Parts: sequence; structure tokens; C-alpha cells
Amino acid sequence: MLMFKERRPTIRTLRGWAISVLQEAGAIRECEEHGWMQDRADPHARQRAVDLACKYPPAGISTDHAVAAILEVLDSIGDTCPECPASERGPED
Repeated sequence: MLMFKERRPTIRTLRGWAISVLQEAGAIRECEEHGWMQDRADPHARQRAVDLACKYPPAGISTDHAVAAILEVLDSIGDTCPECPASERGPED
């Protein structure tokens, strides 16, 4: 039987790449109900994302720009979903 390995979608922007790295490192998550990105406020996961950006920047992007993209995404998202009621907000961990 022929097996196919699931391929990752092509990342088209540096911001999209940074979001992908942050999700892979566990630094951000998506609100299951509304889809908003949420910062998990995990310093170890953040450091893993920065380390990944340093070791594996996208083709044609410098390490400094890759790390800057990671930090820019982290600075642009909060730790709660703006659409969830206040009683449901907060870290789920």
C-alpha cells in the first residue's frame, strides 16, 4: 500500500513562518472556538522558538530578521481571545 507523508503547507510570508515556528515550539496556541492566536506566556517555549529561528531561518532571510519576526509576532498577540467571554479567558494549561 502506498503511504503519503503529510506535507506542510507552503509558508508565503515571513509572518506566516514566524507563526508556524511559534506554534511548533508551543509558544502560542489558537483559540479553538474563534481561531485567534494566544500567547501561552511560556518563557521556555519562547526561547525554543527563538532557537529554531536562529538555527533554521527561512531561505534568503538572515538570522537577525528571522528572530525579529518571531519577536514581532509575540508582541502583536495577547494571552486571551478577544471574542471569548471574560469568564472563559485565561491560560488553559
